[in-house]
Parts: sequence; C-alpha cells; structure tokens
Amino acid sequence: MRTQVVIIGGGPSGLLLFQLLCLAEIDCIVLEKHTIKHVLSRIRAGVLEQGSVDLLKKAKANQRLKKEGFTHEGILLSAKNYSFRIDFKSLVNKVVTVYGQTEVTRDLYGLTKKNNGKLFNSAKNVIPYNFNSDKPFVSFYHDGLEKKINCDFIIGCDGFHGVTRKTIPKNQIKISERVYPFGWLGVLSKTPPVNNELIYANHETGFALASMRNKNLSRYYLQTSINDNVKNWTDKRFWNELKKKLPNDAAQSLVIGPSVEKSIAPLRSFVSEPMKFGSLFLVGDAAHIVPPTGAKGLNLAFSDVYYLYQALKKYFHNDDKNAVNYYSDFALRRVWKTTRFSWWMTSTLHRFPDQSSFDQQIQEAEIEYLEGSLSAQKALAENYVGLPF
Repeated sequence: MRTQVVIIGGGPSGLLLFQLLCLAEIDCIVLEKHTIKHVLSRIRAGVLEQGSVDLLKKAKANQRLKKEGFTHEGILLSAKNYSFRIDFKSLVNKVVTVYGQTEVTRDLYGLTKKNNGKLFNSAKNVIPYNFNSDKPFVSFYHDGLEKKINCDFIIGCDGFHGVTRKTIPKNQIKISERVYPFGWLGVLSKTPPVNNELIYANHETGFALASMRNKNLSRYYLQTSINDNVKNWTDKRFWNELKKKLPNDAAQSLVIGPSVEKSIAPLRSFVSEPMKFGSLFLVGDAAHIVPPTGAKGLNLAFSDVYYLYQALKKYFHNDDKNAVNYYSDFALRRVWKTTRFSWWMTSTLHRFPDQSSFDQQIQEAEIEYLEGSLSAQKALAENYVGLPF
C-alpha cells in the first residue's frame, strides 16, 4: 500500500487529524490496535476549549456537539468549604464546552464510516520504520496478514504507552517529568450534577472536583493515595468524603446514588522533546501528559493536531517543504505554557503527603487572593479557556 500520511492511533486526536487531512484531500490511513467498541468504552474528561470546538467545527464533527454540549461561562473555586466564581465570560469573553471525550470520539468514528475512511481497527504489531530516511514505512498485522504501508510521514497519536515514541532512540529524546504522589478516584453516577458548573475544591484533607457529563449523569473526583484500590471505596465512603470537601451549600444539595463506574487514575506531568524525528511526528499523549486538574489533556492534543494539520497542508499544497520543520517548536511553546498552568492548578488545590499547616495556609491564601483580584482571576481564566493556537 502507498499513502501520504500514516496515523498510528485511532483515538480522538488521530481521528480528528485524519478527518481534517481527508477534507484537505491529503491521502491518509489510520491504524488502531483496539476495536471501536474498546476505544469508545474509555471514560475520559469532557471540557473543551473554544479552540477545540472550532477545530471540530472545521472538521465537520460538531453537529451533535452543538445540540448536546453544555456551555460553561465559569467555574467555582473552593477552600475551607466556601466557594466563589471565576466568570470567564466577563473576564476574557470566552467560554468552555462540556462534552465527553468519548462522545467526541464517537462523532469522529461516525464521520470515518460515512466518508469510507481508511481506518484499520485491531491492527496488531504496528511498527514504524525508516523515519530518518526519505522512504518511511509502517508494517502491521491485520486479519492475520502482514501488511506494509509506504508513506511520506508517520504520525504517532497512540498515547503515552504507544509504540511510536518507543521506536525513537533514547539518546535523541529529552524527557521532563514529574510524577505526583497521589491519584484521582473518579466516580460516575446517574444523578443530577450538584452544580451547573465545575467546582474545584481545596480542603485540608485533600482535593475534590464536582463535574458532569449531562443533566442526569455526574462525574466526581477525590484525591487519594496512588497506592489505593477502588475496592477500598464503598459508595457510602465516597459520598461522605465528597460532602466533607465540597462547599457547604453544595454538600447540602448533593444528590447521591449508586456508582456506575469507579476508577483511580495516576497524575503526572510529562514532556518529550522534540516532537519531530525525521518524518515521524508525535501528537498528544505520545509526546506529553498533564494532570487532569486544568482539563487540558485532550485540548493540548487538539492544538498539536492544529499545528500539524496546518504544516502538512503547506507541505503538500503549497510546496512548502520547510513547514513541517516548525511543528515541534510551535507545539512545544504551547505545551510548556499549558503544563505550567496544570502544574499550578494541581499544586494549589491538592494536599501533598509532607504538607505542613504552613503549606495549607499558603494554598488557602492563594485562593483567597484570587477571589479579591480581578487581575489574578483574568490570568486563570485566560489559561482555563485555552491559550490561542
């Protein structure tokens, strides 16, 4: 087989890039190791920056998003069981949209089927070759047969544990990483959300987040030990801890019910540099991870998609052979700024294992300062709604 671009990874970033390239009449193929059912079973975050919404519109993947997405004009921050609101609309005249990552992926898969897209699910043993030459190719197994695709470029959208970054010699990569000493225990419940906007809560016993998927489906998180086990958390224990950490008014109005899904996710900041190696490009979690505190993971992957899509269009349509060489620099500038914001949110809202009373007072003072400073609120709002692509 021969194509212009091979995309390894059929998650939201790989599918979005595929759709954009197809619309630009750039020939491409997607290789995904899992079945569609498995990909759509993964529960992920659901806060989209305006830039991400605009990019999905450009990809013609926003029809259901327009009908079912929830526009949020702010968030609530809480400390000592008292909350106040950060008003994005009045501060920076921008908003975010709550729409589940699984639903984004579902919409993109629908377009792939509709457009007769070249998508191979259950592609096994995918390996990129010769990406430091002018003849890169990818080999894989599908339906028991070995296949080979010759191409111009290989794009790694296969996540943190994917194959693409692992094929790059370690002496060519610079890794910067911080692994946080706690995780998030997440619970999905068929209950109405406690608030119509997200609540981020600092508490002396640990962090909590009140989020949602829709009007009847809530998503809540508690900070927990990285070595904890979901078996240790009965629904009763979870709801009691959540009530303890939320603002008093939210705790009193919280509707509880049986959990639908329960899991613990680790938190880390991770950046791999550069994001281009010859004709191989890294996108999204294949190159960087941020803690979920600022809702940036998917949005950061989509900004990578934007930069790479623009570069590939210039390369193939404008005969600008240098355009792809700027991708890594452009993407990494935004990656590091976003990583800084996610680190700040995480450091301000969570309780660390060795945290003293002094550290807790500093966090509370930081949050109280935010309440009284419109300038500080504007800086937070600018970052939360998303830095420009």
